[in-house]
Amino acid sequence: MNPICIVDDQPQICSAVSGILADEGYDTVAFNDAESFWQSLDTQKPSLVLLDIWLPGVDGLELLKRLHERLPALPVIMMSGHAGIETAVTAIKAGACDFMEKPLHLEALLEKVEFAINRRPARNGSAPAAGSGPGGASPESSIPAGTLEVVVSSRPQRTLGENVVLNGVGLLSGRKTGIILSPLGVNEGVVFQTLDGQTIPGHITSLENYSNIDPSKLFSANSTTLANGMQQIRTVEHLMAAFSVYGITNVLIKVDDEIPNIDGSAKDFSDLIARAGLVKQQAPTRVAVIRRKIGVGKETRGEKHLYVEPFEGFEVAMRVDYPQPIGEQVFTFNPEKDSFAEEIAPARTFNTFENIEMAQRLGKVGSGYLNSHIIIHEGKVINTELRYADEFVRHKVLDLIGDLYLLGLPIRGRVVANMTSHGYNHALVERLYQATRNS
Repeated sequence: MNPICIVDDQPQICSAVSGILADEGYDTVAFNDAESFWQSLDTQKPSLVLLDIWLPGVDGLELLKRLHERLPALPVIMMSGHAGIETAVTAIKAGACDFMEKPLHLEALLEKVEFAINRRPARNGSAPAAGSGPGGASPESSIPAGTLEVVVSSRPQRTLGENVVLNGVGLLSGRKTGIILSPLGVNEGVVFQTLDGQTIPGHITSLENYSNIDPSKLFSANSTTLANGMQQIRTVEHLMAAFSVYGITNVLIKVDDEIPNIDGSAKDFSDLIARAGLVKQQAPTRVAVIRRKIGVGKETRGEKHLYVEPFEGFEVAMRVDYPQPIGEQVFTFNPEKDSFAEEIAPARTFNTFENIEMAQRLGKVGSGYLNSHIIIHEGKVINTELRYADEFVRHKVLDLIGDLYLLGLPIRGRVVANMTSHGYNHALVERLYQATRNS
């Protein structure tokens, strides 16, 4: 994919936005003025431009008009910290596809970039092909019948042997929090309960911003948050991954607004479940058996994509390719052959120092980020020793397993992922859920 160009006279904005997008697998080029960017168009064609309104010399609105004349199909997102609604309307009328106010909201930035790149009209004015991005999931009716079959397996349902408690710090909030895990009866599922007694099913339909009417809706890319309209529970993905691999189908999770964590991995949850023990229940588990390949994204090496295909068992194959110190990493996990507790659960969340600093300035995260992430700065890990040379791709596998369990059923199939994050995971699960309704 061609690079995303960032045009802003504030170097810290260029650096922060470049880092955020690079972490999502995008190539970026930054410019501090309109003239240098304009000259670059002789040798490169951007896939998207993030353009500040207030620039020295030629301002952003004038540059937008020139761009629209030269490259009318090029999507441009305008940015400003001092513009009002009139300026935003002017920018849209002049050809901008979207507008963002500073300070930039991380989740909104990623969603707008994803939408602008994958959902823009084709040159001939036709709509983009279905499945061109995480939001490219087709409506329910376009998923062929027989893509997925829900079957009764010989595997019994499971719950915990006793109540167990874990205290820690919220991954995003940095506040002290805790959970109580309790056994549940047959067919009750994975259920979260807030301190005021409200329940939220651990299911794709409880995902924050989920819309059953619009299956192409983009979801949050930073973590997995469940909500019921009044309450929310954040960062459930690592705990859900542990439930999935250990076959826990019925469990109650009492929690405040965020699942606790110690180091950004699932090791604490794996240890907690081992301490509680597992109880087989007198009812079989239903399984989602993949009969036909189904996925999201464009299946090329340089593009994000994610799909699941028929396979006897369950397996996840993940590839990432990010700036150093990560580079290209590939890992395949099969719970029948590999140990989740040893190979996947200890892999920790990672982020760049610049992203964390910006997120804290925006009030999106607390001090929990500093102690529960592998922190990268200037191409090096600066706060810890890696547990595995390929810890980064292993953590992506962990996140994917947790998000897939939002289907509410274990999956019998092989999952293949290329540089994906939560947004793609959620989009695939939403498609799988629609497929269960066609089965």
